Amino acid sequence: MNFIEKVKNIESELIETRRYLHQHPELSEQEFETQKYLMKRLDELNIPYEKVGITSLVAHIKGGKPGKTVALRSDIDALPILEQSGASYSSKEDGKMHACGHDGHMSMLLGAAKMLTEIKDELPGEVRLLFQEAEETFTGARRVVADGGMEGVDAVFGMHGMPIDVGTYDLNPGYRMAGCDTIYVSFEGVSGHGSMPHKAKDTILPAAEFVTQLNAMITKFVNSQSPIVLTVGKFDGGTKANVISKYTQLDISMRYLHEETRQVIHNKIKDLASGLATIYDISIKVEIEESTISMYNDEKITEVAAKSAEKVFGPGKNVEGPIMMGSEDMPYYFEEAPGAYALMGYRNEEKDTIYFPHHEKFNIDEDYLKFGAALHAQFAWDYLHMSE
Repeated sequence: MNFIEKVKNIESELIETRRYLHQHPELSEQEFETQKYLMKRLDELNIPYEKVGITSLVAHIKGGKPGKTVALRSDIDALPILEQSGASYSSKEDGKMHACGHDGHMSMLLGAAKMLTEIKDELPGEVRLLFQEAEETFTGARRVVADGGMEGVDAVFGMHGMPIDVGTYDLNPGYRMAGCDTIYVSFEGVSGHGSMPHKAKDTILPAAEFVTQLNAMITKFVNSQSPIVLTVGKFDGGTKANVISKYTQLDISMRYLHEETRQVIHNKIKDLASGLATIYDISIKVEIEESTISMYNDEKITEVAAKSAEKVFGPGKNVEGPIMMGSEDMPYYFEEAPGAYALMGYRNEEKDTIYFPHHEKFNIDEDYLKFGAALHAQFAWDYLHMSE
């Protein structure tokens, strides 16, 4: 079965679906109208589903004979961005935009569902469709898992549009995206007059020293072959030039691949806080908030998916790009079943679809929708038949 031929019959429908969803974006955990729209489309295809999480859906395409279960995932939320793409189908919701392409992801998964439903009697096993809320806040995947969405799943596949040339893709084994933690460091001292610093306990200076020591942690305590990025995105302290600051707050984003490196930095940050608290006679508290874990493409599942992709795209279209230090919550599905994640090209300079996700001028070359729909369906078909 070659789905790149079948998808030609629904290409205009893919574009129409994507544009409708693009005009009606909803933020994480608020995707109620999006959920209603998806339910309507699934009802039209006679695909049963259940609600999970807050606004997620798990749908089931049962094959004509028993077999394994493969899950396909699309995220559904948008971003708090004022659109400036200039598209005729721009967002109708002020300050909200599908600037990460989840509108396209939904369209592609619905397209795959339609194609697979038409031949479901030929499928051995089940194709499970995961329409997932709140990817942007890294909370949706865990809710889908907690509500049983991955029970009985043998393999899982997902994809994301990226500014690589349309008609190409990046689908390779091993680490592909970073995990992410947010680290909050709170400093508390004693306020006082700027003319008498010895009578107070300043928090600005130790906070500044804390920031400068972060780079030393990376160079001195981390294996140079293990990527890690520490970003101090917020430094908040003080009220007035001549007032010794009692409180200072740092918000730090940490991106990593390897769990060992993650733990090293966690421990060293706590050690640094303890040391500076002693030196400056202040209180320093560290709170570490897990956002998402790093993404590792399973070798066997990626091999299957890469062969499916070659059927869809043709040979020589798999570009092995660098590991991305951005993050996704797809890896939580990979904890439940082996999986693979593809980066799909939407870039076309002639159509000005050149922007990275989360940009106010973000848009896609809609030619890429047919590739994504076909790849979802092709992988599901190939995996289930391989598993017979």
